Amino acid sequence: GWRGGALRRLLPSSFLLSPPWKSECLFLNGTQRVRLLDRAFYDRQEFLRFDSDLGKFVAVTALGEATADKCNGDKQIIQYRKVSLPP
Repeated sequence: GWRGGALRRLLPSSFLLSPPWKSECLFLNGTQRVRLLDRAFYDRQEFLRFDSDLGKFVAVTALGEATADKCNGDKQIIQYRKVSLPP
């Protein structure tokens, strides 16, 4: 998947040994609109998320800024995320 492949070169190996990801779908207006949040954690603190409303990775803390910049700069990762979103 995209986490194991493309992000492997962006994140330190310690993040990949036990992937600290949590995905959640928020259903707004019944099922008319679905928002995906794919959230990354380190030491029980969220540091990075992919927000389908924005269509990009967003740094939640200073730790996630460099990773968000790298992920957003990689068109392959962004394209994969956009294609895998619900219609």
